[in-house]
Amino acid sequence: MNKPILSAHFESRMPSDVRLAQMKYAERKVKPEAVINVGIGNVSLPTNPAMMKRMFNLDAPESPFNKGVIRYTATGGFDETQDAFRNILKCEGFDTSKLLVTVTDGGSTSMELFLLGICGPAGTAEKPLMMIDPAYTNYISFAERIGRKTVTIKRQLNEDGKFSLPELDEIEEMIKANKPGALLVIPYDNPTGQLYDKEALKDLAKLCVKYNMWMASDEAYRELYYVEGSELVSIWGITDKDVPGIEGRRISIETASKVWNACGLRIGALITDSPEFNNRATAEYTANLCANAIGQYIFGALAHESKEQISEWCKGLRDYYKDLIFKTTKGLKDLEPGLIVSSPDASIYTVVDVRNVVKPGFDAIDFVLYCAGEGAVDIDGVQSTLLVAPMKGFYDVEKGGSNPGSTQFRMSYVETPENMAKVPELFVKLLRQFEESR
Repeated sequence: MNKPILSAHFESRMPSDVRLAQMKYAERKVKPEAVINVGIGNVSLPTNPAMMKRMFNLDAPESPFNKGVIRYTATGGFDETQDAFRNILKCEGFDTSKLLVTVTDGGSTSMELFLLGICGPAGTAEKPLMMIDPAYTNYISFAERIGRKTVTIKRQLNEDGKFSLPELDEIEEMIKANKPGALLVIPYDNPTGQLYDKEALKDLAKLCVKYNMWMASDEAYRELYYVEGSELVSIWGITDKDVPGIEGRRISIETASKVWNACGLRIGALITDSPEFNNRATAEYTANLCANAIGQYIFGALAHESKEQISEWCKGLRDYYKDLIFKTTKGLKDLEPGLIVSSPDASIYTVVDVRNVVKPGFDAIDFVLYCAGEGAVDIDGVQSTLLVAPMKGFYDVEKGGSNPGSTQFRMSYVETPENMAKVPELFVKLLRQFEESR
């Protein structure tokens, strides 16, 4: 009997690189005594106390759910939830008077909605999204899902762990050649940990104005930066005073997941200072009806936090991650000096490149599958393995082209400090074990 046929899109799909190791490990028949998962940015810290209070008291008299009724919200979200996103930005010193918010089911949904709003028709190369490679893999995946084109500005990971951008005139030539609808930046970068300063954002903003492009910023990690003397940067800090004409073309993608330690809440937002973009985004999102109501209510607690409370929370997170990241990157270099480890400047990720310490023919995905499926080494008397994300899916490479991610991995700082302390030894031992096996 004939079977129904899958679509070509489904036939071509593979798991996201950030989930690959976890899925393979779940299939493993004989598991080691311990596994440390730094392959996905699934933050394990407790969420903000104001949010926690609401989460544990959904039956409180002031809760809209105290009678057990869970209705749709307006498509754009509760007013309070929208105000929570504005309040965070206002407390950080940005003018929010003209900002319009559509609350979404996580930052990921905002990404897809954003792509629909700025790219040309499905199946064409018109108005592609321009990104800076390596870029967060979900943008590439969502663009493929909805048939939109992406083009990338290529960064290189240098031996000193710094990612270098092309010169502005090279970027401008790419814009002329591809005529993108928007430029996306991630100032506190996922996956590289690179930190963009305000001057770099202003230079890119000038190109967006010159070539009539939207400028979008993924600000999931906005408060997480570790370079001494750096200032908080944001698309909302680039105004007409800095770059005449930038206002009215600014978009940011926001989430409760990272800075607010609420990955599973699945609350995000698409923020813009363009009334037309906001109206059309909300109209498109009516097909989704609304973001989840309980998550909106929990995140809405941040609408009432003071500047001091927001600042204290963010400083605590910066101090926590800075210590974790600096110790881990130092540990990796101490154990294997030939590793290239990205500079720990921002966000909660490190890129590790093994190109100098592996034999020819090495493939990052093979190593990830090995660690998840069969690899194990002794750490403090315990058989252990490590789950990391291969970087191949973070690069937008033409079919058949060379992929720098073939020797690169992304590590997320989401395990406990005790477990993160084991990561350098675990990674280096597993890498050596894998190399001996091939």
